[in-house]
Amino acid sequence: MLCATMETCRADVVQVLELEQRCQSLQSELDSTTPTSLLRKNQDPSAWLPRAPARHTLQSHRSPITCVAFHPIFSSLASGSEDTTIKIWDWELGELERTVKGHTKGVLDVDFGGPRGGTLLASCSSDLTIKLWDPSDEYKNIRTLPGHDHSVSAIRFVPSGAAGAPSSGNLLVSASRDKTLRVWDVTTGYCVKTIRGHADWVRDVAPSFDGRWLLSAGNDQTARLWDANSGEAKCTFLGHEHVIECVAIAPPVTYANLSALAGLKKPPPLSSSAEYVATGSRDKTIKIWDGRGTLIKTLAGHDNWVRALIFHPGGKYLLSASDDKTIRCWDLTQEGKCVKTITDAHGHFVSCMRWAPNVVKDVQVNGDSSSTVGSSAANKKKEEEAAKAGIRCVIATGSVDLNVRIFAS
Repeated sequence: MLCATMETCRADVVQVLELEQRCQSLQSELDSTTPTSLLRKNQDPSAWLPRAPARHTLQSHRSPITCVAFHPIFSSLASGSEDTTIKIWDWELGELERTVKGHTKGVLDVDFGGPRGGTLLASCSSDLTIKLWDPSDEYKNIRTLPGHDHSVSAIRFVPSGAAGAPSSGNLLVSASRDKTLRVWDVTTGYCVKTIRGHADWVRDVAPSFDGRWLLSAGNDQTARLWDANSGEAKCTFLGHEHVIECVAIAPPVTYANLSALAGLKKPPPLSSSAEYVATGSRDKTIKIWDGRGTLIKTLAGHDNWVRALIFHPGGKYLLSASDDKTIRCWDLTQEGKCVKTITDAHGHFVSCMRWAPNVVKDVQVNGDSSSTVGSSAANKKKEEEAAKAGIRCVIATGSVDLNVRIFAS
């Protein structure tokens, strides 16, 4: 009888312990998902990574989504689709604001930018044209730029590099299936430069933060770094075994981590650009290179084509999206280890991904060369803190499943 009672007691204790454990794990799960939790409130934006489920799933496109882009100031997001339209959404509210029509074939890329105080939306298409739209005038089509001889795959506004100015200027770069890159003046609509060198379809292009360099890649399985002024090739990146779908130039905030990954004792100065780049390919790998073409690291883990790359504005991570329906986060401080995977980020191929731009604050630049070392160090710290405070923890993705998704803290 005593034995039976002891057995019952032991079973009860085990049950209580199991329940306590379950309770604890549910509480920690709750802490990490409740928006109001202290954990989230005190979260360091430079360490934030996207998490499932998405905050919003935006539905209205009738064909696969090819591209997304954030307005630099307002909570507007543009998405382009094979259905020939561009949709403008309010990403904070998760609502459709308008549908922009004008292209006659699929829209392949979109980007916001332009001269200071005059933000434009640029789009490019399989219809061989680039179009400029004015967000301040109900997205009226203000200019169409013809000139490419085949589909225009990618476009980006080129930063002006002017001290203290927000990143954009009046130049736009486009990449095309006609094997060229073209640089356009958006104020006149003229093509000011045609860059030749790729042997096949150019899939993607990215300018450096100061507008000095352009990085492009495509079907010839090479990525190329170009001097934006002269149009001359600085470097060719060889190593992928299939089409390169996407490229990204590492921002200076990543230099300390990437130079350590490259085995260097000292990072390059923060004022220099295109020191490191990343490429994503149909060979399912991501490669990180230095600006001279030396391969630093190959990141393997995706089970399908890599379609989009973003360096985290905090400098510690590289994020990738793929046709395997996942978003992956690679830690640059841990030899590029994949530290997080959002499985089933979409129900089909993830075709594009962008990070909301940092909140722009006018930072006073102290150009006084007589300032002491102490004060310049203090200024640097202030700038770093301002940059961290300006990080918006918001990512948008688009997919063949016809959905745009917003992942946000």
